[in-house]
Amino acid sequence: MFKLPKAVCVASLVGTLAFSVGQLAYAGEKFGFGETATPEQIAGWDIDIRPDGKGLPKGQGSVADGEAVYEQLCATCHGLFGEGEGRWPVLAGGQDTLTDDRPVKTVGSYWPYASTLFDYIRRAMPFTAPRSLTDEQTYQLTAYVLYLNEIVDEDFVLTDENLAAIEMPNQEGFFVDTRPDVKNARCMKDCADPAKLVVTGTLQGITPVGHFIEGADAPAASHEAQEELEREKEHQRKAASGHEDAAQAATEAPAPLSDAALAGQSVYNNACQACHNSGIAGSPKFGDASAWAPRIKQGMDVLMGHAINGFSGESGIMPPKGGRVDLSDQQVKDAVAYMVESSK
Repeated sequence: MFKLPKAVCVASLVGTLAFSVGQLAYAGEKFGFGETATPEQIAGWDIDIRPDGKGLPKGQGSVADGEAVYEQLCATCHGLFGEGEGRWPVLAGGQDTLTDDRPVKTVGSYWPYASTLFDYIRRAMPFTAPRSLTDEQTYQLTAYVLYLNEIVDEDFVLTDENLAAIEMPNQEGFFVDTRPDVKNARCMKDCADPAKLVVTGTLQGITPVGHFIEGADAPAASHEAQEELEREKEHQRKAASGHEDAAQAATEAPAPLSDAALAGQSVYNNACQACHNSGIAGSPKFGDASAWAPRIKQGMDVLMGHAINGFSGESGIMPPKGGRVDLSDQQVKDAVAYMVESSK
């Protein structure tokens, strides 16, 4: 057996790794696609948080501050106390239900680590503007959701130093499954023709929304075609009940949009349709003249004020600017103009 000095082995290994990485980085550019990721790009993507707290940004947030942020950005879908609105996820409660036929899986009853809660809020919330929260707001919201589940006290302040020490009620319910993996056999005959497969998306890739439409016969519509089908059924039901003249709705040519409405179309598509396409939390659906008529009757000034400053009443809840505080007042006004003119 040959023996090499340790220094030589290490040098050889480092050289091999450096060559491999260099070749991989060069390969993409050589074949004319992609580009080598910069350290800044990698840092923007690599934001996961481990259960031991590694990866947490420096910061803190109190339960008290989290309540205000939650009511502004989260209550529309998740309810004032985490009870969930409509079919949006319930965040609190559900303890001792995991063995029931229909368990209630919430942060308090199911999630194993507080780091998972922080990580998910940071990546995906709020629904209409993911990755728009500051680190401080993420700490605040995480603290408040933990409080809703009676995991921390009302005077608790969450920090990057104490998050990993929080013990979640169902932590012991998760364990490493030692059973061998099941390997499925590949399809070798009578396989689907890839050329005939059609890949469909949801509401700009966000989530299925057909199941939020009143009377939908699908448990969770998975693409725009299903959503459109359910909307057509909804129009037919209204026509049958005398609430809508289907023939008139189908034949009337839409009025031309104003410059403001045209400017607001892209704002609507990017920031508003998640709620107004499906009527979440009482929001008037886009194109539903009967839902918009009483609101339009109040006057545009009132509508604009509610859209910019927020609204809460028997007819529904609207957070300021729909939760997109990054939008200017003019952008919100243009989006409202687009919805109003398209829903008369």
